[in-house]
Amino acid sequence: MADPTFFVVEAPVTVAEAAALTGARPAAGADLDRRISGVAPLHLAGPADATFYTGERHAAALGKTRAAACFCEPRQAEHVPKGTAALTTDEPQRAFSALAAKLYPSAIRPRPLSGSGGIAPGAHVDGSARLESDVTVEIGAVVGRDAEIGAGSLIGPHAVIGPGVRIGRDVVIGANVTLQNALIGNRVVIHPGARIGQDGFGFIPGKQGHTKIVQIGRVIIQDDVEIGANSTIDRGSNRDTVVGEGTKIDNLVQVAHNVMIGRHCLIAGQVGISGSVTIGDFVMIGGQAGLRDNVTVGAGAQVAAMAGIHTDIPAGERWIGAPAQPMSAWLRELKALKRLVRGGGAGQENEKRE
Repeated sequence: MADPTFFVVEAPVTVAEAAALTGARPAAGADLDRRISGVAPLHLAGPADATFYTGERHAAALGKTRAAACFCEPRQAEHVPKGTAALTTDEPQRAFSALAAKLYPSAIRPRPLSGSGGIAPGAHVDGSARLESDVTVEIGAVVGRDAEIGAGSLIGPHAVIGPGVRIGRDVVIGANVTLQNALIGNRVVIHPGARIGQDGFGFIPGKQGHTKIVQIGRVIIQDDVEIGANSTIDRGSNRDTVVGEGTKIDNLVQVAHNVMIGRHCLIAGQVGISGSVTIGDFVMIGGQAGLRDNVTVGAGAQVAAMAGIHTDIPAGERWIGAPAQPMSAWLRELKALKRLVRGGGAGQENEKRE
């Protein structure tokens, strides 16, 4: 349930409007004029809330829900309580999320902390910077020389936009973000504290000390990317670091120099990606996984949480473990180990009896 202190519904909708918005089909007898002014889980939903149901383990909560409407699969509609409108769809959670985004737009795209637009007093925008219409620069933010910011973009408090940085339209740059040596596409969201475009970790080891490798590349972030709080993306050393369109990066992720990340990837928190790694489209990487330098992860591959990737992963495969291996091989080894342990235990019992 949303706390109205932080998230206010801008415009309630009717059950009919919720169905039209999400493509869901109202079950027979649904009250299409009933108003929805919030969203909540099954057990907390009230008479003005929408909810969703996806699994049998929540059947008890479904039977007791007081929600105005419930998104569910067609085969589950008969189990929705009589006073709740069943909205059937093949993807209940996706439909629920679409409605929530309609009701709470500020939870999808952060709004100015100051509550107003334009360039705030106390912000510094260099005279050579070029800002299109409807750009908000909040207090304490710095926009460097020759930077460009597209229409509808928001620069949060104390963010620093370095010289020559290009930012597209409808972009959100959170508080205390630093951007340098970077090109940012449209509709990108960068959450507070992220660091993008600083030099990468490159040194040539030597007995007399370590020689720093010059980092002269950029960071290119394509359209519709989201980058979590306190994540870091280093600029390229001798080529660009690239994050492909639609990719979503969680909090506390490290992306090193020269990394190429494909389109629509999902990268969970505390992942570490070493230099010159190539990641294909639609790859999913679980939390705390680590990828050594120069490996390639093929399109559609999945990397389990805490995996240690030390070699290339073919497209579409699922890898797990440290060092990581294909999940099928890992499962075989796990089963063999269990059989060995059980066999050893039986042998020990026999020895005791003798």
